[in-house]
Amino acid sequence: MHIPEVIKGRRSIRSFSDRDLSDAEVEVLVEAACLAPSAGNRQPWEFIVVREGENKHRLAEAAYGQTFIVEAPVVFVVCADPGRSASRYGRRGAELYCLQDTAAAVQNLLLTAVANGMGACWVGAFDEGEVADALGLPEGLRPIAIVPVGYPAERPPPRSRRSPSEVIHRERF
Repeated sequence: MHIPEVIKGRRSIRSFSDRDLSDAEVEVLVEAACLAPSAGNRQPWEFIVVREGENKHRLAEAAYGQTFIVEAPVVFVVCADPGRSASRYGRRGAELYCLQDTAAAVQNLLLTAVANGMGACWVGAFDEGEVADALGLPEGLRPIAIVPVGYPAERPPPRSRRSPSEVIHRERF
């Protein structure tokens, strides 16, 4: 599958088959995520791999009742370490670069899942403190995304997107 096809084929999957993901499949996804660009090559990301039902239930509760999280065989909680970026870029690194870098890692994970026949959903609506408590995150590590991953039990149609002509501005806004 070529990159444009993978990008066009990505959907937010909220229903998963019973098929599990192997440890090797999980590693492929994390390896792809770790190939994302990062400011100063600081690589400020950490990945918590959640398979246990009780932990997935706690994540679903922290995500304001998004119960489809529990259905996925694997749930990644992608975290940013602001201190890694701040050590080189100060406040801007802690408040912006680590978030941009971690978001790029999440996108790599999502696209690699699609390229390998899996589906995922980027969940950003959650209580950070509850997620940190549920997973025992160390002080300073910030959960950025909850990403349930598995083999899809649905194929949602594409959603409408703004056209390039609506978003391109030449030279100035």
